[in-house]
Amino acid sequence: MSGGAVASLPEGLLDEGVWFRVEAAASASAVRRAAERLAVELGMPERSIADLSIVAAEAAGNLAKHADEGVVLVRPVRTPEQAGVELVVVDRGPGMADLLHSVGDGHSTAGTLGIGLGAIVRQASWYDLHSTPGKGTVLAVQVWPAGAPASVWAAGLTRPLTGEPVSGDAFAVRDAEGRRQVMMCDGLGHGGLAAAAAHQAVRAFHDGPAAPPSAVLELVHKRLNHTRGAAVAIAELDPDAGLVRYAGLGNIAGTVVSGGGARRGMVSLPGIAGHQRRQIRQFDYPITPDGVVLMHSDGVADRWSPSDYPGLITHSPLVIAATVLRDAGVRRDDAGVLVARLP
Repeated sequence: MSGGAVASLPEGLLDEGVWFRVEAAASASAVRRAAERLAVELGMPERSIADLSIVAAEAAGNLAKHADEGVVLVRPVRTPEQAGVELVVVDRGPGMADLLHSVGDGHSTAGTLGIGLGAIVRQASWYDLHSTPGKGTVLAVQVWPAGAPASVWAAGLTRPLTGEPVSGDAFAVRDAEGRRQVMMCDGLGHGGLAAAAAHQAVRAFHDGPAAPPSAVLELVHKRLNHTRGAAVAIAELDPDAGLVRYAGLGNIAGTVVSGGGARRGMVSLPGIAGHQRRQIRQFDYPITPDGVVLMHSDGVADRWSPSDYPGLITHSPLVIAATVLRDAGVRRDDAGVLVARLP
């Protein structure tokens, strides 16, 4: 996740957000201004914008002072009742050996007052933090006008190919009459046409009936016939049965990761949603209450191991997804990761 960041936010921020590379104080200030601007666009009250300004300034400032290859994603988050701003702060080191000590006021490794992480925790509506010495830190933080909503059971991230303003990867999450389903999509190629195919897949997924993943994938396939096409996979997490129901077309990788770190791959069949398919089939896989489902595009190499990140699987889906994207995402393609756990 080094390079390829956008220098300033475009008019009309996309829900996918914008990545900023943070290497100096000036780029840290750009993150703060972008977060404030997004909050104004979302109609957040002045009190919340003030809290967000502190969070963004401290988070990006910490990267400039302490981190290697630091980047920040700024994007909106929404519920039917309110809208807020989310920051995903990622670096490649040095990492923190003692998180509790680092979060406390007065701790510093750069001769500063040491109030940065403490200020973030105090002003944030919600945050999650994971750090591995030698590998780096991931901080996810949200500021909402009326307090954070209930814990989120699924979250994802996308990042465009270096030099492209949009990503051809997309993800979606829905609860359709009790069916908790997620979709990962990789539009063929990259750039605007790939993004158009992926966004059409997202719309079809949300418009689809409350049906098993295979039936929803069939609908997505039909709706993509006027686009470039895409690799698409849909998973449904059933806590009562302890199962993941999975259907995929094309090169989307799906994995069930147990709380202990064991991995089991899920099957996506060859094909291109919207153009080529043999038969859409659905497969069932067991999942333990402490496990997660992780799905990613072929812009993410399948070379990461949960054992390299002690305690990571217990963290929020967003922090897990950001960690995998940081360490396994490639710069020569769009990259997307989606993580879900049993509610």
